[in-house]
Amino acid sequence: MSIERLNELKETLNKYNYQYYVLDKPTVTDQEYDTLMEELIRIEQAHPEWLTSDSPSQRVGGQVLEGFKKITHRVGMMSLGDIFNEDEVYEFNQRINNTLVNNDYVCELKLDGLSVSLVYDQGILQYAATRGDGTVGEDITHNVKTIRSIPLQIDYLDHLEVRGEIIMPKKSFERLNKERQIAGESLFANCRNAAAGSVRQLDSSIAAKRGLDAYLYHLPITDNLPVTTQEECLEFMRSLGFKINPYIQICHSIEEVCSYIDEAGKIRADLPYDIDGVVIKVNDLKKQGRLGFTAKVPKWAIAYKFPAEEVITRLKDIIFTVGRTGQITPNAVLNPVRVAGSTVQRATLHNEDNIIKKDIRIGDDVVVRKAGDVIPEVVRSLIERRTGNERPFEMITVCPMCGQPLSKKANEAAYYCLNDNCNSKNIERIIHFASRDAMNIDGLGDKIVEQLYNLGFIKEIEDLYHIADHELEIMAIEGFGRKSMDNLINSIENSKKNSLERLLFGLGIKGIGSKMADVLSKEFHTLDALLEADYQTLIKIKDVGDTIALSLSQYKRDPKNQKLIAHLKDLGVNMTYLKSETIHQSIFTNKTVVVTGTLQLFTRKEIKDYLTSQGANVTGSVSQKTDYVIAGENPGSKYDKARALGITILDEETFKKEVQL
Repeated sequence: MSIERLNELKETLNKYNYQYYVLDKPTVTDQEYDTLMEELIRIEQAHPEWLTSDSPSQRVGGQVLEGFKKITHRVGMMSLGDIFNEDEVYEFNQRINNTLVNNDYVCELKLDGLSVSLVYDQGILQYAATRGDGTVGEDITHNVKTIRSIPLQIDYLDHLEVRGEIIMPKKSFERLNKERQIAGESLFANCRNAAAGSVRQLDSSIAAKRGLDAYLYHLPITDNLPVTTQEECLEFMRSLGFKINPYIQICHSIEEVCSYIDEAGKIRADLPYDIDGVVIKVNDLKKQGRLGFTAKVPKWAIAYKFPAEEVITRLKDIIFTVGRTGQITPNAVLNPVRVAGSTVQRATLHNEDNIIKKDIRIGDDVVVRKAGDVIPEVVRSLIERRTGNERPFEMITVCPMCGQPLSKKANEAAYYCLNDNCNSKNIERIIHFASRDAMNIDGLGDKIVEQLYNLGFIKEIEDLYHIADHELEIMAIEGFGRKSMDNLINSIENSKKNSLERLLFGLGIKGIGSKMADVLSKEFHTLDALLEADYQTLIKIKDVGDTIALSLSQYKRDPKNQKLIAHLKDLGVNMTYLKSETIHQSIFTNKTVVVTGTLQLFTRKEIKDYLTSQGANVTGSVSQKTDYVIAGENPGSKYDKARALGITILDEETFKKEVQL
């Protein structure tokens, strides 16, 4: 337990926050993130003199978005502190007992939805509001009125505020995603996101069709009410017609609390809605008042969070895929199983070392989860279930697509196909070149690229710009009509006008992601200038290290790459950085800006592209050098840190007005 470890944890957690909130590409599971956060908090509790306001542990809730009227809560809507194991349950109990003895607890399921405050006067629903940042929320009354389980009128004439959770039941979620799939719309990742997205619709008719539900569980103001315990609060709300979750238990000991948590975990998968834990509250309201609050959370309540959802299924086979760089990835073929809201039949096994370390065999019963609730992965084999018929894993020695020998690079776990003519590698290269963050050729999805490749219409990247030569033949393929063909040709033609950074990213040079492509394009302005730069010139550029410098050197020496670039030039593909030519002075020029939270009016890329065009430095973490934070909903610790440092925070509507987009 050292200050060096503390600083390492802070840096790691900030990096994971950046990957999740800025890149939308989480690399760790919630469980892994929570484990690191627990360790950080333990160190800070043991050494309070090391605690700083910029620590990831000092975070707050969401952020108010424009488009909805702002509502200030009479009593702040605080979040709960989180615990993750039985030892921490006992520690929570000990903290309570250090102040008060003989405590009963109320245990409730922690519903996975959107917190809501309902305010009634004269028996009529006056307004409904989201939590927002805990002090100010958004008026969502028009959508809440469409939720049939929420009464519009109650038999209580005095002022009353009731709080709870808006959820989307699993059946409603499955129906909604099926409808969106048929309509060609993007699917919601989980019930929580679907509920939040539905409640934040400006058109209440949309929310009305979504099949939302709500459970109520808290009375923030109990003065003059006939209640003395949380149990009585629940019964009082039930008597007024509010929907109360049936899985409520009064526990007279901490052992009973732990038993309730175990039972909740067992029934979790069979519930008609998603839960992510258990809420434990001191039952006596007077005791709650004596225990009070910290600056962020109540001392009388805690949220026990379940580990990442894991399921068991049979691993039927291991197959191998080839990426655009030639990297070989082993993948598990599974008996179909539902995990974290979707059916999974394939899961990554990462690499040979991972499989050997975990001793994963074909025929094993395995535990599967979604890493970061997104990517299915095999966690472990259940060795105790083996029958003796399982087959140990054997790494392939030749490419599954072209049959050429594989190579394992020094200091890397992965194997690579080095055959430049490997069909799978070529298909992946073309898919990458046409992707949204690269040349953004609309209408060239993965399956279409593969289909056109297999039919011989495109074999290399430059062939994309000759598709018009084959339009009659392509239109003869089922699914291709005149309109889709015209749109594809127009999109290909428009891609020639892209700025250099898109082309550079699309070329797929190892180590050059979209951000690095922008850095290099801004520095050299033309592709020729970049490729003419020597090693020493490159490594002097910020964030450019040996790997990228060497990768560029290898790329430009390859005759095949030289031929590709020359061909693209002849076709009229732009090789110049255009953004620098359109920079206009604004409040963001030469400023450091962080974008965080869930955005509604813009995509994160649209905001970043604009800021870059204005000469801003867009970064992933907040520091004293940050000038502006542009915040969407649920901005997390970055918003908290920005407030603590006095940094100017702009919501989306303010940003829109400022830049006149």
